[in-house]
Amino acid sequence: MRPRSSGIPLWGRIAGGIAAVLAVLLVIVMFFPWDMLREPLNRYVSEKTGRKFEITRRLDVTPGWRGATIAFDGVEFANPSWAREPYLVKAQRAEFEIRLWPLLGGKVVIPRLMLVSPTMGLQLEQDGRRTWALGKDTGDADTVPTIGLLQVDGGGVDFLAEHLGVDLHADFTFDTARGEMPLDFRVKGRYQRQTLTAQGSTGNVLQLTSAGQPPFPMEIKAVAGKTQLSAKGTVAALADLDGIDAQFQLKGQTLGDLYPLLGIALPQTSPYALSGDLRKRAKLWEVQGLKGKLGLSDIGGDMRFDQAPKTPHLSGSLRSRVMDMDDLGPLIGLPPTERAAKAVEGVEPPPSITQVKRAQKDPGRKVLPTAKLDFERLRAMNAEVQYTAEKIRNVRDVPLDRGSVHVKLVDGVLTLDPLDLGLASGKLAGAIRIDATQNPADIRASLDIRAMQLNRLIPKVETLKTSFGKLDGRINLSGRGNSVASWLGGSSGDVAAITGRGEFSNLLLEFMGLDGGEIIKFLLRGDRNVTLRCAAVAFDVSKGVMVGRSLVFDTTDTVFNASGQASLSDETMHFVVRQQPKDMSILSLRTPLVIGGTFASPSVGIEAGQLAGRGLAAVALGVINPLLALVATIETGPGVDADCKGVLADAKQPTAGAAAAGAAKAKTARQ
Repeated sequence: MRPRSSGIPLWGRIAGGIAAVLAVLLVIVMFFPWDMLREPLNRYVSEKTGRKFEITRRLDVTPGWRGATIAFDGVEFANPSWAREPYLVKAQRAEFEIRLWPLLGGKVVIPRLMLVSPTMGLQLEQDGRRTWALGKDTGDADTVPTIGLLQVDGGGVDFLAEHLGVDLHADFTFDTARGEMPLDFRVKGRYQRQTLTAQGSTGNVLQLTSAGQPPFPMEIKAVAGKTQLSAKGTVAALADLDGIDAQFQLKGQTLGDLYPLLGIALPQTSPYALSGDLRKRAKLWEVQGLKGKLGLSDIGGDMRFDQAPKTPHLSGSLRSRVMDMDDLGPLIGLPPTERAAKAVEGVEPPPSITQVKRAQKDPGRKVLPTAKLDFERLRAMNAEVQYTAEKIRNVRDVPLDRGSVHVKLVDGVLTLDPLDLGLASGKLAGAIRIDATQNPADIRASLDIRAMQLNRLIPKVETLKTSFGKLDGRINLSGRGNSVASWLGGSSGDVAAITGRGEFSNLLLEFMGLDGGEIIKFLLRGDRNVTLRCAAVAFDVSKGVMVGRSLVFDTTDTVFNASGQASLSDETMHFVVRQQPKDMSILSLRTPLVIGGTFASPSVGIEAGQLAGRGLAAVALGVINPLLALVATIETGPGVDADCKGVLADAKQPTAGAAAAGAAKAKTARQ
């Protein structure tokens, strides 16, 4: 007789058996006394890492489908012997989730880590060793755990990276009454070798790496050296500061101070205060709606800084509705003026201001900027930035109206092309090229002068009812140097300015000619205009010495011819101006004018020999008859018209030799 079938197929019985086994295993796991494994786990981790690991009170494990949640009631994990702090982490309690499948491959993935009152010691060495690597070889990046979310309930963290100039300590306090940002932090120490203090608040969970969670809120106020930062927004990943969306305010003495802090090689500026919207995705930083002040000037625009390329790249567009002349000085190596330094509230003026005021009283001081080029910064990044100043104020003796420049920095070669400055109702336009791949740098400047109004170039000349013509010219200089002063001191090339017909006050002309009779006549009869036939000022520049090639000023009344030279290396000059009047005049003491001294303290005088001769003759004749004394001061007017075509032709081309070669080389600065 056959046995009766149960009616359950074989595969059903097998599945039921497996389910029963899993249920038994689950019961065992759920009620397993995990704390029995605490000592074996302590020994295992200590042996694998080469440093003491101890769960001091209790171990609990809660298994899950993807991994397990492990809790340590009291934990101490020592740092390597080379570290400054004794513990990597020491906490009253630690709880974390761990993924099992990556663990089988030797990779520690912790989606969430919670620490209660921890003391942490993080240290990074230049050779790649780090205290948070979990293998015996702390330089092996494969043994560094991946941590997603970090919860900290109080405690403190030390971070040391001496080769980066970083030594920071942070204290945390947790208070649920603070709403969405219950975690408060305070940081002090040094960052990039500058004193740093910071404080702020954040959410109860810090997202160290992108873990598929929404960004967490954060606000911070920090001071690093002379730079002040405040920001409020959200961060997606704290480990590499990814996914930032924040509003910020930034203040400091000069934008140049941001280079050691952020790696952005910006120029030296007046004190600044900026604000805008900051966004970061992966390696790309973006600032939109930038606005604020640089000294006495306003500034606005948008900027991008991409750290992904081998050489980081800065790009953007900036503009100023009004730029103050005092804020141009720091760009070429001059310190900010006192009024510019005090323009930004809450920023301490640089200590150099007092030193500069003292130096200005020294007649032996240098005028040309001596600040050295920073080769490291010029090679640290590439850049392409457009800047426009719609109006320039406080121009004093340099009548700038507006300006724009396209800045490009590629592999250590800086070009300002095109450079366009509105000057004296005309413009100065061209290009400047600085090749910082060489030391000293190869510097070339090629600039054209177009339609400048002469009456605006001469200070206060408007009071003499002048109506000068328009000035054209050029500057073509090339040479090598590491500052404006050293470059000009050894440069060669051509500097020239020419003008055609125009009119100006005869009072100005007679003052220049020391003509007492004409001055008295004009004071009695009033001023009148004199026609300017032509004028040219042209120099051959050879290794820093400017030699006058054509220095002529010709009017219907007088011809002025000058000769001499100026040294750009020691900033001295000596010129003699000879007047040749074209009419007869009485009471004239015309004698050559001598312009000398230094750029900082020029002197203007007359050749004493010729003037003394006339004076002695006047005295001798005055003994015989006082009226005869006037004979010695009568100018018979030997002057003749200058050859204007020849004058202008001489000014157009430099002579051969170093001047011509330097001018030709300078023209290559233009793209």
